[in-house]
Amino acid sequence: MLIGHFQAGLRKMMSKEKITSYVLAVTAIFIVLRFHLLPAVLAGLAVYVLTLKVATHIPKNMNRVAHKLALGVVAICVITVLISACMAIWSFVGSSHGIPALLATVVDTLGSLRGTLPASVADVMPTTIEGLRQQLLEMVGTHVKKISVVGMEGLKVFAHILLGMVVGGMTAVHHFDDHEKSTPFLGALRARLRNLATSFDKVVFAQVKISGLNTLLTGIYLLVVLPFFDVHLPMATLLVLLTFAVGMLPVVGNLISNTVIVVISLGISFGVGAASLLFLVLIHKAEYFMNARIVGHEVQATAWELLAAMLVFEAAFGIGGLVAAPVVYAWLKAEVKAQGVI
Repeated sequence: MLIGHFQAGLRKMMSKEKITSYVLAVTAIFIVLRFHLLPAVLAGLAVYVLTLKVATHIPKNMNRVAHKLALGVVAICVITVLISACMAIWSFVGSSHGIPALLATVVDTLGSLRGTLPASVADVMPTTIEGLRQQLLEMVGTHVKKISVVGMEGLKVFAHILLGMVVGGMTAVHHFDDHEKSTPFLGALRARLRNLATSFDKVVFAQVKISGLNTLLTGIYLLVVLPFFDVHLPMATLLVLLTFAVGMLPVVGNLISNTVIVVISLGISFGVGAASLLFLVLIHKAEYFMNARIVGHEVQATAWELLAAMLVFEAAFGIGGLVAAPVVYAWLKAEVKAQGVI
């Protein structure tokens, strides 16, 4: 009885075309996460959103053909810039001075700390630390080339990303087409896409601001404050870049970078480790506040809501769900709010 009343109320609020569009949208999200297509979708959304942002500067008095041509050029430029940036980051990460070297430094530090910490603390540390250290050093020392060579799986992901970018660019080119003669169903699907793109725009670019601020403060600490006291942290520049990269993950990203920085700081001395912990805790509190103010304000969601969504999606879909959770949750909440339910 209760379900019947709910279905009747739902039909009153929405047409069958809109209901079908929601079903297809949720199904598409499930398929994307289930079959690991998230990189392609995120790349496509990035190209779509960035192209539309740049398109606002294109003169509006151009004829239709010229306007489409200009949009196509903008989309190609956006795709080129994004691919170039990704290739530069990948080449740096895969180099002998990138992430492999950082991991080796972390493992060396943990290995040295194991002998100085109390037995109760040392017992909870990995017992295979020396074996892991040897593996990492072997990877870095004799198999560096294998790290930078993209395997078949990497080529497949790259192909998906490239295809996603092309689809995003083509969708942006057709964004300004006249849709007055479209069917109600196509109009509903376009509305779902617009809302998803808006949520992506709000969450990602708001998180870029937060990660940028966090990176700036961390960079000042690692590259200015510590050297002022004649303390030089190993691979400080890479740690700053890592802070920005993982900072794109709300809440948990900061914890990842902070843990690495504190561990490496402890390798210098206990005092430097304590100072780093104190400084980064203050940054974390500031980021938590900024998260609630910026992301929460944009998508009308508090930090605990985003964290809960990330936990659920990570449990269901793994790391892909963790990355997609803020965008998907923001989209779902925007859609529910648009129907007047909340």
